[in-house]
This record gives sequence, C-alpha cells and structure tokens, in this order.
Amino acid sequence: MSRKAATGDDDELLARLGSLTAQARERAEFQRSQVELAIALQRGMLPGDMPSAPGFDLAVEYAPACYGLNVGGDWYDAFMLPDGRIGLSIGDVQGHNIEAAAFMGQVRVGLRALASVTGQPGELLARTNELILSLGADLFATCTFMRLDPATGLLESARAGHIPCVWATADGKSGITEDEGGPPLGIASGMRYPVTRHRLTTGGVFVLLTDGVVEGPSMSVDEGLDQVVRLAGVAAVAGLSAGSLAAAVIKGAERVGHEDDAAVLVVGHDGRAVRA
Repeated sequence: MSRKAATGDDDELLARLGSLTAQARERAEFQRSQVELAIALQRGMLPGDMPSAPGFDLAVEYAPACYGLNVGGDWYDAFMLPDGRIGLSIGDVQGHNIEAAAFMGQVRVGLRALASVTGQPGELLARTNELILSLGADLFATCTFMRLDPATGLLESARAGHIPCVWATADGKSGITEDEGGPPLGIASGMRYPVTRHRLTTGGVFVLLTDGVVEGPSMSVDEGLDQVVRLAGVAAVAGLSAGSLAAAVIKGAERVGHEDDAAVLVVGHDGRAVRA
C-alpha cells in the first residue's frame, strides 16, 4: 500500500514539474518574442543610408542590447538640411523596453521634422524639448545635435544631457569636446541649449556616441572615453576611413561589459570641398 502511495506522489510531482516546465517555456518564448519585436522596432526606426558630401565620410555602427528585455532607445541620424548643410544627431531614451524603443522613434522623427524649420542646434533642441513635453510621456532623452557645413568644415553643436563627443586631427591631436550643454529633453519647459563651434580640419574626425559604448560594469565612462580618444587619434593619423573607425569603436565597446545599446556615428573629412 505504501508502494502505491509513493507511486501516486511521484506521478503528482512529475505532473507538477511538467506544468512548471511548460509555463517556463511559454514565458521564455514570450520574452524572446518581445526582444525580437523591440529590436525590429528599433531597426525599423533608424535610418538606412547616410547623406554624402564631397570631402566628407560618414559611418555608423549600432549594437542593440539583447539581454532579457534590456532593449533600449538609442538612436542615430544624419540628413541633409534645406540649406545644404548636414544634420547629425545621436541620443538615448530613458528605459530599456519596447516603450523606450517606440519613444525613440518619436523623438528622432520629431527632431528631424523640426530641423526643416530651424537647423540652428540650440534652437532645434529647445523646440524638440517642448515637443516631447507636449506628448505627455513619462520618459526623457539625452541628445547631441550637430550641424555640419560641408563648404567650410564648421561644426555647430548643442548637447542635451548627453555624453560629449570625441575629436581627433591628422597631426596627432585628440580629445573630448568641452561644451556647456543643457539638461535632457523632456525634463522641464523653457530650457536653453548653448551652441559650441568646432572646425573639422583636413584628415580630422568627430565621433558621436551613446553611453553604452563607453560605460558599463567593467569600465567607467572616463576610461571608456579615453579608449575612444586613443582609437580616434590612431585613425586620424593613419588616415583610416570613418567606417573603419566606427567599427573599431563599436568593437571596443565589448570591453565595458554593458547590457545596453551602443551607437556610434563618425564623420571624417579629407578636405576636398573646403574653401581656403
């Protein structure tokens, strides 16, 4: 009789284990589907082709996070402005879920649309900030927007709570941009975003990136930025393409041990279109 009872208990235990296993499989499948959806949503909202201008080389690299549901809202963009200059933006939406990815698309498209009204970086970020607030979302975004004049190599930059850019010149100099910046987009109304001017000289490069490239459990943001500065310096001196530098930077991001998105936008200049 005890043998029958034991058999009954075993059968009940096996049934429970089977039920739990099935539930775990269903949850894993649902999670996988959510990740695939978020990644597809991200990629569908990011631009495909980069604009071209004589003497300038633009390249991007993007590595989405794919740990659990840790899919964020990093974006990059580059497009021609009505006056013939080039708009460059990179940013990061708060959060790591499908909502963040969808909100990223709203911010990127809104910024690009407003750029057709004003390409002045500080004013553009101020208007985008007001637009985000009008949406009534509980999310915010950091962003850097640059306006490049292909005729002169002038770069005008405004920063909204985002990490700074990295620059390098063909004569071996390199560093991190020192601009004042303003608060993230979507925090408060009436914010101002100071504009800093840079000159992209012959053989020089500028690297725009998100914090997933330079900050994580294995590396501080300062160490990560120093790593990118070294890579940019070597690339500029060696005359490497923007694509080669972008690939090296995104490869170096593996060292930070992050579980976040990582986006890199590189603009290089060979001087063919610049007036004296």
